[in-house]
Amino acid sequence: MSEARDAERKSYPLLPLRNVLVFPGITISLEVGRPKSVKAVEIARALGMELVMCAQKSTDITDPLPEHIYAVGTLGIIKEVAKTASGNLRIVVEGIRRIEISSYLALEPAYMVSVEDLHERRPGVEENRILVKSLMEQYEEYVGVTRNVPAETLISITGISEAGRLCDTVANHIPIPIPEKQELLETVSIIERAEMVLDVLSREIELAGLEKRINLRVRRQIERSQKEYWLREQMKAIQRELGDRGDGPSEAEEFRQKIEKAGLPDDAKERALREVARLEKMPQASAEAVVVRTYLEWLVSLPWNVLTEDTIDIEHAKKILDQDHYGLDEPKERILEYLAIRKLVGKPKGPILCFVGPPGVGKTSLGKSIARALGRRFVRISLGGVRDEAEIRGHRRTYIGALPGRIIQGLRNAGSKNPVFLMDEIDKLASDFRGDPAAALLEVLDPEQNHQFSDHYLEVPFDLSKVMFITTANSSHSIPRPLLDRMEVINLPGYTEEEKIEIGSQFLVPKMVKEHGLTPSNLTIRRDALREIVRSYTREAGVRNLERQVATICRKTAKDVVAGNKKRVIVTSRNVNKYLGIPKFRYGQTEKEDQVGVSLALAVTEFGGDIMPCEVSVVKGKGKLTLTGQLGDVMKESAQAAVSYLRSRSADLGLEPDFYETVDIHVHIPEGAIPKDGPSAGITMACAIASALTGKPVKHGLAMTGEITLRGRVLPVGGVKEKVLAAHRAGVSKVILPLDNKKDLEDIPSNVRNELDIELVAHMDQVLTMALAGGGNGELETFACLEGLKQGQDVAVNHVS
Repeated sequence: MSEARDAERKSYPLLPLRNVLVFPGITISLEVGRPKSVKAVEIARALGMELVMCAQKSTDITDPLPEHIYAVGTLGIIKEVAKTASGNLRIVVEGIRRIEISSYLALEPAYMVSVEDLHERRPGVEENRILVKSLMEQYEEYVGVTRNVPAETLISITGISEAGRLCDTVANHIPIPIPEKQELLETVSIIERAEMVLDVLSREIELAGLEKRINLRVRRQIERSQKEYWLREQMKAIQRELGDRGDGPSEAEEFRQKIEKAGLPDDAKERALREVARLEKMPQASAEAVVVRTYLEWLVSLPWNVLTEDTIDIEHAKKILDQDHYGLDEPKERILEYLAIRKLVGKPKGPILCFVGPPGVGKTSLGKSIARALGRRFVRISLGGVRDEAEIRGHRRTYIGALPGRIIQGLRNAGSKNPVFLMDEIDKLASDFRGDPAAALLEVLDPEQNHQFSDHYLEVPFDLSKVMFITTANSSHSIPRPLLDRMEVINLPGYTEEEKIEIGSQFLVPKMVKEHGLTPSNLTIRRDALREIVRSYTREAGVRNLERQVATICRKTAKDVVAGNKKRVIVTSRNVNKYLGIPKFRYGQTEKEDQVGVSLALAVTEFGGDIMPCEVSVVKGKGKLTLTGQLGDVMKESAQAAVSYLRSRSADLGLEPDFYETVDIHVHIPEGAIPKDGPSAGITMACAIASALTGKPVKHGLAMTGEITLRGRVLPVGGVKEKVLAAHRAGVSKVILPLDNKKDLEDIPSNVRNELDIELVAHMDQVLTMALAGGGNGELETFACLEGLKQGQDVAVNHVS
């Protein structure tokens, strides 16, 4: 190659090219947009319109370095320059001759290179004629079998008689990769270049022929399918003329029979028959026929008119509910009321019940019991984490793999039009760009409009008014208000200790013994052992962990029985730790002694009631109030209101009038990683702050709840039953409640009321008198009574036993 180089060296601007390569003798239009490339064009225009064009080795690089650019390229001359609407330059350039970059003279603002000409090694006259003839014939054959090159290109090369130029022109028209074109550009021997072009043309002709044969085969297959379809239709016509129905009815006839048998409504029946008529006209193997066939199968398989007969027997239903669940009087009473109305009215609108309660209290299993009591079929779907509205309403049939929503799928699985339909975890619904499933449920859970429920897949209305919908949730706060308004909320509070023991002995122990292959003769778990498990190994509102602990005992017993170590195991409170290990919880979270600056609040979470200690520390400072423990805005405002109240009562509490200017108060509520909010801890924080400021300890075994005002009034709060049960679980002996919550005490089990000392208060002064060890000042007691009389409340009757 060095022999063919010209000794003369020149300097030109360099234009790197992406996805394109320019051969000598070829005129091409290029769009230039990169800053360096634009600068190269401007320099070329200033120096005589000549520039060097070299292809990039990689098209992904936006700002190529010299090592990213091929050394061999084409020297070209710019014919035209114009500016495009996008601000780029459109240039028309003609390739002149092959060159090789010898060195880079400048890198900014554009690449400036010195080049050497590459001189071609030309063939003899006879060899040139043979090469031209071979190239023309091969290229003509290529144009005839491929669609990539228009036939007009043959005219453009007819007058070329020089083999080297013909090679460059043909290579320019063949859609081959840039590296292959670069190899042709670098080949200075015209004979070698022509042989390479002939090889490329032969390969492309073979590939084009293969593609043509494949397309022909596919066309013949389609024509064969059409032919089979018409022959099949002719066969059907001949069979009808002869009165011969063949071995059985056709697919369309089978669907028509199923449609008649399914008892579809008129509009749905009309739609189904139209789809059957479409199916008859389609080839069986077509994709559209599969979609129509699946749609018809869904239509005829739905229970349009299948109804199960309800068991309207109040005593029988009550017996079943009592067999399956201990306690839960309110839900059971609501079901019995529904049965009574059903018996009197005949066709009432289906109720929408929502069981709200902590995990493990039996919300889901209660739905199964309701279905068994009514004699209906039971369907359960889980809505936890559902984000797509199509999960409820279904996908439209235009989508590949479309299916009806979960409502229609559940009814198909139930096989009846009036099942008990349980929607679990409705408070765990979410929404994103795919829609809001909670909004889609508004139509489903509304008795006034769900008789015309429209699923996107079916596109015909389905009657849901006879379905008994039941939903479950751990908390009603996260359920959208419009959806919650359509449901009748029934709260399922946590179980008391005695209720858990009864559930364990009557339900959980027999169930676990049977599931583990044991018999009552192998294992006996006494009631005192169950009480110890409840107190020392579980801390929950439901009985799910209690069931797990019983299962652990059953597993260890099964191991001993199989190993032959023991044939009978009796578990008591003394040996329960042998099976469950050391106790995991300390029964009764209250302090053993009175503590300064520590009081117990009562709270309600989605897992049931719980006790919440409030700690206060007072140090010398400048009146700063610090609140920690992931407290919400409402809770922080309650703490500020408590401090303001104590400042107003500083004289009665024996504090200096300016005490708040000389100390810093730090209020902390463990556990710090759990968010907390709400006004019901107001009196608890006020009591703990008062204790820390006065040095008087708060009585141990005391818990309280209530909202505080700036004047010291104690306002009512919610969740009284759950809070009192939590206090009872934790071993609290005395509970302080707002006087206005007296009506809520009826919901608390009598055995819990008998074991707890419940005090009702109307003013914060009463709280301080009861809570601080040594009692309060006489002024506080007198003020509290006067404040209560002003409000028209009976402050003398504030103790409930």
